[in-house]
Amino acid sequence: MNFCVKTSPLVERRVCGYFLLGRRRNSSSVMLATLKKVVFSTGLQNPKFTEEEKKGEDYEVRTYHATKWMSTSVSGMQWDPSIKTGFQRLFKYIQGNNKNKVKVEMTAPVTCRVDPGAGPACESKFTVSFYIPEEHQESPPEPSDPEVFVEHRKELTVYVRTYGGFSNEKMKQEELLKLMESLKRDGVQYVEAPYYTAGYDSPFKLTNRRNEVWVLKKAEEQ
Repeated sequence: MNFCVKTSPLVERRVCGYFLLGRRRNSSSVMLATLKKVVFSTGLQNPKFTEEEKKGEDYEVRTYHATKWMSTSVSGMQWDPSIKTGFQRLFKYIQGNNKNKVKVEMTAPVTCRVDPGAGPACESKFTVSFYIPEEHQESPPEPSDPEVFVEHRKELTVYVRTYGGFSNEKMKQEELLKLMESLKRDGVQYVEAPYYTAGYDSPFKLTNRRNEVWVLKKAEEQ
């Protein structure tokens, strides 16, 4: 059975090659479900939130419920390499690098909390996180990697700006500034730092990509 997705030749080779390795180990139905999730980002669990009233049309206001996330922190000068390092640690965790040796379903979004350094020559702290699926929320498999930890994320309200394309450090910073300008325009109080980035899609997905930047609502307003 052929599961190749007709996109560009390069992406087609990457997608087909990615799943060829697992073909001997998985049934066709499992492979098809995985392909849909990786290429089209469908069927992934998301953390629950309540949409709040907003003042502008170019952002959302969401209150995320208290939940558990699997997280890891990386210090660095550049966003993209630091986020990649964190992602790889977490991906190993969901592939079975945990005390229970169990595979954990991929979820969306992958968030990154950014705690900026004290100055332009200082390292920032990037905390990359995967939402823990509902079936593991009560008792998540314990990580084997000492740099990976369970984050008990409290309820938080965030202002959210959504944008498309293949996101990178420059785009994230530009979208973050646009969000802050919108909040200033509407007279909304917000926390300048830390802030979050969120990505929903695999690198294999070429169109209708979804990326977000989150800014925290000021505590005194909540």
